[in-house]
Amino acid sequence: MAQCNRFIIISIFALLSACSQSPKAPETSAALWEQNRELKTFYGEWYGTPYQFGGNTKEGIDCSAFVQQAFLHAYQRALPRTTLAQFNASQPIRWEERQQGDLLFFKTTKSDYHVGIYLNHQQFMHASTSKGVIISRTDNPYWASKFWQIRRVTM
Repeated sequence: MAQCNRFIIISIFALLSACSQSPKAPETSAALWEQNRELKTFYGEWYGTPYQFGGNTKEGIDCSAFVQQAFLHAYQRALPRTTLAQFNASQPIRWEERQQGDLLFFKTTKSDYHVGIYLNHQQFMHASTSKGVIISRTDNPYWASKFWQIRRVTM
């Protein structure tokens, strides 16, 4: 009985210790933004903005408007307004060639598409329908299962 209690206490301690350590927030990692500080500034200004289909203001924005605004701010480059137009305005690249600023396209349903901007270290910024403007990981099971293509806008 005493050994059973000891095992339970050790297990609970190990579980609590593991849960209490939080990893460094990706938004603050310097390496995430190493190629374009303007992209970091833009993200900081828009972080948490709610998603709104067709929106393009800080009261609500959709994924393609967020990408369009980010490119204008960070790269002084005008992109088309819709996801498919942005897809057509960019060139396909291999995953191994990815770099900050490349566009990630996801096929979320048979007829719906989503776009975000690749940062570094398997992370991208986008306007999520459920969480607004955030950074997500490309290896997240949801996004990995919806990934369609990575493309580059020629500057």
